[in-house]
Amino acid sequence: MRINAEKRAPGTAADLRRTGKLPAVVYNKELNESITVDMRDFDKAFRAQGTSSLIDLVIDGTERSVVVKQVQMDKRKRVPMHVDFYAVTANRPLEVHVPIEFVGTAVGVRDGGMLDVQRREIKISVLPRFIPNHVEADVSALAVGDSLHVKDLIAKLPSEAHILDELDLAIVAVVPPRVVEETEGAEAVTQPEVIGAGTEEQEEG
Repeated sequence: MRINAEKRAPGTAADLRRTGKLPAVVYNKELNESITVDMRDFDKAFRAQGTSSLIDLVIDGTERSVVVKQVQMDKRKRVPMHVDFYAVTANRPLEVHVPIEFVGTAVGVRDGGMLDVQRREIKISVLPRFIPNHVEADVSALAVGDSLHVKDLIAKLPSEAHILDELDLAIVAVVPPRVVEETEGAEAVTQPEVIGAGTEEQEEG
């Protein structure tokens, strides 16, 4: 997916956002450039690509392959305020968090159990051209008490990828249904929702 960008003109970030522009920076070890992108173009690309897939960022006619590293969000309005793009180098491995996509209906869920998702992404090191958009985890065969672990995803990843998470970490399990005792007159306490997007900053491998 492609996003057109411009070198950032003078003016405050608030002024840029009022005109539909999103302040951003594109960087790596040799580069650090302030730019702006169209808010709607970024929203469309980010929804489709997330933080693990490559985006073609065109800055005044020069195209760079980038990944979204961090997005500052307005928690009240739920809109991005600033984005960091990391410019990748073709022959250098990149550390990325790849979303896990759970497919199928577990046998244990059909029998009354509950699917307990413990991790929704996996961290890998891989050359940019091999970065997967997501990795599938098939839960169909899981009975109550069964689980899948990071090591179970190895076969689903490109052979060039190196997993950085502990292989024995559980990613999903089927657990017995929980019995909740209701107390008359008790009031539920709702925690505020934390809004945010992006990945923690990672260095090149």
